[in-house]
Amino acid sequence: MDSVVWAYIAATPASSSPSMAELFLEADLIVQMTLLILVAMSIACWVIIINKAMLLRAATTQSAEFLDLFWQSRALDKVYEKAGRYSSSPIAEVFKAGYVELHKLTSAQKDKKTDGPNVMDLGGIDNLARSLRRASTVELTALERLIPVLATTGSTAPFIGLFGTVWGILRAFQKIGETGSASIQVVGPDIAHALVATAVGLAAAIPAVIAYNYFNARIRVLASEMDNFSSDFLNIVKRHFARG
Repeated sequence: MDSVVWAYIAATPASSSPSMAELFLEADLIVQMTLLILVAMSIACWVIIINKAMLLRAATTQSAEFLDLFWQSRALDKVYEKAGRYSSSPIAEVFKAGYVELHKLTSAQKDKKTDGPNVMDLGGIDNLARSLRRASTVELTALERLIPVLATTGSTAPFIGLFGTVWGILRAFQKIGETGSASIQVVGPDIAHALVATAVGLAAAIPAVIAYNYFNARIRVLASEMDNFSSDFLNIVKRHFARG
């Protein structure tokens, strides 16, 4: 009896589920194009996520280190000499722009050689404030570069996957109409292809949305720190330079 059972098992072919590669190769051309678009979007998002995570980490760390240097130092020129060490810090770049503008204003005041009103009192503070704002805008733009790609992927990838799903189900209904049979052997492959498109779309969208929200929060913190530093820098200039 046992020999008969074992002979039957050996003669029965083992069923194996198709792999993702097999599903892709067997899918319709439209579904294949949809999957390729989603995979390309996912790869691009992961490249952006890794690069932006490293950039923001360096920016946050070096900004904290630069602020410690700035507040512990009593001479702006000494801070400017060491600011080059913090090339990834947006706050350091804002300081360098402000220091260069301040140096121009004080040099102009020295070259004036008159007893008239201080250059800082005749619009110098406004020029310095504009220089700081301009530097902050440049740094904020650099931090936000490619972030919209994550938002675009997060909002469109599920719909692209849904398109592939709808197309796969449409193909399944067409086969039902052609064969007159609704068995799983007829509609199963097309439904599987359709569900793969949805799964790939969600797999591309979910990390993109999470990363987009996280990076935006980090960038807002850095933008707030740049604004606070600009205000503090202007206050220092007003107290120590604008008196003439």
